[in-house]
Amino acid sequence: MSSTIAFIGLGNMGGSMAANLVKAGYSVRAYDLSPAALNQAQAAGCYAASSALDCISSAQTVITMLTSGEIVEQLYLHDPGLFNQLSPTTLVIDCSTIAPQNSQHLAQCAAAKKLRCIDAPVSGGTAGAAAATLTFICGGEADDVALAKPILLSMGQQVFHAGGAGAGQIAKACNNMLLAIQMAGTAEALQMGVNSGLDASTLSEIMHNSSGNNWVLDKYNPYPGVMPQAPASHQYQPGFMVKLMLKDLAIAMQTAQHSRSDTPLGLHAQQLFEQLQSSHPDYGDKDFSSIQRLYQPPQTNSRG
Repeated sequence: MSSTIAFIGLGNMGGSMAANLVKAGYSVRAYDLSPAALNQAQAAGCYAASSALDCISSAQTVITMLTSGEIVEQLYLHDPGLFNQLSPTTLVIDCSTIAPQNSQHLAQCAAAKKLRCIDAPVSGGTAGAAAATLTFICGGEADDVALAKPILLSMGQQVFHAGGAGAGQIAKACNNMLLAIQMAGTAEALQMGVNSGLDASTLSEIMHNSSGNNWVLDKYNPYPGVMPQAPASHQYQPGFMVKLMLKDLAIAMQTAQHSRSDTPLGLHAQQLFEQLQSSHPDYGDKDFSSIQRLYQPPQTNSRG
């Protein structure tokens, strides 16, 4: 596979991912609608393309990291319709988190053009993107995943092949639904302890070393001041935004409907994050660990 990679979508995740490809020795042609993001990619060693079509010029691998299935399909299939411009056997790696049906449709259209295409959504957040420790959850043909693996391992530490086209998105939906449940439940337990007079750090340590331990307690504590590096200790600056978790939960609920799965906890987690966003309108752009705020008692003014 050629060492030239086109990377489209340079947001909080994509910018770091593209920079890590440069560090790994790849020649990266980058494009984003944001001039600031494009300038940052250029500073990291990427070629700053003037358009999506310019970006894919001479590249044998195309990676996208976009915010919705509609945008992904628009880019590849409609306007500018990159599938009509790519040479046969080009490897397309879509790292966006989108509905499985979008990825399956993309794979079908790619096959008709004799293109290789996999869905490869990621887990690990902005910290994982910056540190090149992401986990890639892939769907598609085994040979295509194997072809993509060296590239993906330049941006992460683990690559899983979940199954056929769209399987990566299904696995990601399952994972993020569970993450939302864990975050909401951990915040709930912590607040109950604090409301009862316990210290949040002490309670976190107890639960971390007991049967309630989970990834949230280990890496991403939602209570302010407990974990210095966590968004909770930085006014909930993302991180992984509430509005993106809500997008992922919507995909999970759609997946549950398609598979006729009963997901009462997933549905309740979705309702809690919706409640958070409606009660704190500016929290859509806050980190999803800000669900802690939903459980905090209202501020009261006391008179002496």
